[in-house]
Amino acid sequence: MLPILSGVVLRGQIGGLRGFSLSLTYVIAMAASFAVLGALMGLFGAELNLQARLQSPWVLIPFAAFFAAFALAMFGLYELRLPHFLSAPLDRLAGNTRGGSLWGAALLGVLSSLLVSPCVSAPLAGALLYISASGDALGGGLKLFLLGMGMGTPLVLFATGGGTLLPKSGAWMVTVRNTFGVLLLAVALWLLERVLPASLSLALWGVLAAGVALWLGALEFTLKTHRQKLAQLLGLMLLVYAIATWVGALRGETDPLRPLGTLGPNATNSPATKAEHWQTITTPAELSTALAAAKAAKLPLLLDWYADWCISCKVIEREVLNAPEVTAQLGGYRLIRFDISASNAKQRALLDGYQLFGPPAILFFAPNGDEWRDLRVVGEVDAPEFARRLQAAASKR
Repeated sequence: MLPILSGVVLRGQIGGLRGFSLSLTYVIAMAASFAVLGALMGLFGAELNLQARLQSPWVLIPFAAFFAAFALAMFGLYELRLPHFLSAPLDRLAGNTRGGSLWGAALLGVLSSLLVSPCVSAPLAGALLYISASGDALGGGLKLFLLGMGMGTPLVLFATGGGTLLPKSGAWMVTVRNTFGVLLLAVALWLLERVLPASLSLALWGVLAAGVALWLGALEFTLKTHRQKLAQLLGLMLLVYAIATWVGALRGETDPLRPLGTLGPNATNSPATKAEHWQTITTPAELSTALAAAKAAKLPLLLDWYADWCISCKVIEREVLNAPEVTAQLGGYRLIRFDISASNAKQRALLDGYQLFGPPAILFFAPNGDEWRDLRVVGEVDAPEFARRLQAAASKR
């Protein structure tokens, strides 16, 4: 949310009372959205699942274009202006105020709370589970409002005091605008990752890195100052990364953090190799069949709730389920991945049945078909912790 707040809400004008008021409006609107979600959860339980409903191409692509348009404006390619018949009344209303508007900040706060953070973290999932079970709409709204305010406090501090650490004026302002433009492009690409093929997303990250490298002067040979030379060195590193992402995309790799995959003797540990061990299903009927088959064979089962638009799911798949200490313990399990990317009514009803509010989540089932509820994972988890849960499951078998 920081590049959105800085580039769109504040228009690069960080610091002072104006930055405080805009950022506080943004954060209060974001927290109020969480409060509404908490109150509705108290009334209706997990039936809403608003964040998952908004993760569709018809929503994500226009918003990605919105952030890309603002990024290009930050680069100075054009200036975004409303038509005169709209801008004149707004100008009279705003008077001599500078930067973004309070209403615009509030609207972006609402949209950011729903679009930018679709994955369910463990604290949020725990709060929603408690609120849904308690049926306390007022208490649920208040709890999530405080959660949103706590999450937004660093944004307010940055918007209010960030300018005190920077020179008051000078050429640095152009650098700040360009930096925020790059961050807004990164947000747009991050949104598109949920609807584009993973290899294409990796290649686009390379395009962004290459563009920044050229902007830093990676291929220029007339640099004079030490600062320009340091910028060129950083640009050369980004250019090498960009080439690596393009090579990795052609090889079918998908991870921007490991664009070339795992090289050398451990190449068999790559996610592409391990993916074949997981059976992907999308319907409740397929899940019932898989659970019945595992019970008949007296095998324990792991159920991974996954969605293409869930960034945390990809982190778990990449860094947890393919970690050596984890894969060494998966041999005796039936591995099932329920893909809830479509988020249709039947899938959401199944989530409700398991008292889940969205991915990521991993459930453990005993050989007799019963779930070990004390071992279930909701939200992100690291490899050592998940390995410990596998060991605890092994002691129960």
